[in-house]
Amino acid sequence: MFQLEMSTMINRPIRQVFDFVSTPENDFQWQYGTLASARLSKGISKMGTFFRSIGHLLGRRNLSTFEVTEYEPNTKYGFRSLSGPVHSQTLYTLEMADGGTRITISTRAHVVDLFQMDERIFGKKIKKQLRENLILLKDLLEEKVCCIETYPLAA
Repeated sequence: MFQLEMSTMINRPIRQVFDFVSTPENDFQWQYGTLASARLSKGISKMGTFFRSIGHLLGRRNLSTFEVTEYEPNTKYGFRSLSGPVHSQTLYTLEMADGGTRITISTRAHVVDLFQMDERIFGKKIKKQLRENLILLKDLLEEKVCCIETYPLAA
């Protein structure tokens, strides 16, 4: 089992950041290797709801199902895997800071024997990916909101 925790500042209001990261359909935009994610029931993600994700991990295509375990608007969003090659539990915590939002991502994971890989090596690869994901999330949200504010979408 390995644990990772990383955070970054995003120069956007906390609600915009929370709404974006707690919507599984957005995952492919900022999580490397994710091809698609979707809720398995209609409405917002909330505790006890499920979503499914299709992606690539270490060169293999994977289908995983997740359960939302924490949902406090603008504060916490967490989920755990129910299937897939990695048993994981992830928590996003958000707080207002310096006029923006500090997001922290904490992940605990255990590699299933499917990969036949040393867990330390796998942890290093996931740490690198998580760092890249946070950079992409920051860039995407800061650019996306800026552009939407500058050029409003037609009704």
